[in-house]
Amino acid sequence: MTTLNSAPPTTGACPFADTVRAHVARTVVGQQVVVERVMIALLTGGHLLLEGVPGIAKTLIVQSVSKAIDLKFSRVQFTIDLLPSDILGSEILDQRTSEFRIHRGPIFTNLLLADEVNRASPKVQSALLEAMQERKVSIGATTHELPAPFLVIATQNPIEQSGTFELPEAQLDRFMLRHRFSYPTAQEESEIVRRSLALKLKRQGEGAVPMTAFDDIVDGSKLHVRDLSLAMEAVQNVHVSDVFLRDCVELVHLTRSHPDIELGCSPRAGLALTHASRARAFLHGRAYTIPEDFFALAEDVVLHRIRLTYEALAMSRKPADVLAEILRSLA
Repeated sequence: MTTLNSAPPTTGACPFADTVRAHVARTVVGQQVVVERVMIALLTGGHLLLEGVPGIAKTLIVQSVSKAIDLKFSRVQFTIDLLPSDILGSEILDQRTSEFRIHRGPIFTNLLLADEVNRASPKVQSALLEAMQERKVSIGATTHELPAPFLVIATQNPIEQSGTFELPEAQLDRFMLRHRFSYPTAQEESEIVRRSLALKLKRQGEGAVPMTAFDDIVDGSKLHVRDLSLAMEAVQNVHVSDVFLRDCVELVHLTRSHPDIELGCSPRAGLALTHASRARAFLHGRAYTIPEDFFALAEDVVLHRIRLTYEALAMSRKPADVLAEILRSLA
């Protein structure tokens, strides 16, 4: 089935988006839709789950976007032995004063990259829930506000299940979008190889190592947090019609009543689709949402929030096919 979110974004309509795209394009080949999804997450404060096979530039894209905007960036490589305190921080006894002080973890940042989030234990995954929902972190008996803006961009590998823990529905529902990567085209892959061949050596004293694409990410961003804040304010002014709102709510309700769906969408799905559509409209230079926004984002908003019945799975039904069936009824 042709994916619903495969249409390339327009350019020249939004200076903010064009600046970010141009910066990322200096390092990343293609993947324009993914870059758009990352910008939607930034502009709405929603969290994003990126799913794709290894080596497809998930981490590279996130780091490139963080360099395009002057944001504080942290990366946590999730592993089986990771502890909640490794992310949130902990109380440490200061032996000189005999008092406890707070050691803040990497979650105190603007953009947290949770790399291979499904490799951590459920205890660690649940430690992110409060931060993702309330933008707060509890360490000991104290609750701390997280910086603004704050969002989590998580990655996971959909094919390698050894040593992984499936994300629970409660945590999946807190991700505004879940985008599935596609392989680059033959032309894009040729350009990736050409760029790799053009990389030089990175000198370290008398030694040297070959540069990677991560070394080629350009520092010195042209955009700052205030530019992002102004763009977020502009997104708030994008008009959403009553008809568009009705369709978003209707889509959510249809997932709850479809005979092949055991678990339908929560109200967060309607909120996510509406807010993400406003951000997409802004990125395309529009002051109003249109049906194209609705259909382009439906897969990323809905698929990780529904679960098919056992009977539907036994009949080889796929969530994407069921969603396409629902969307056809709304078209």
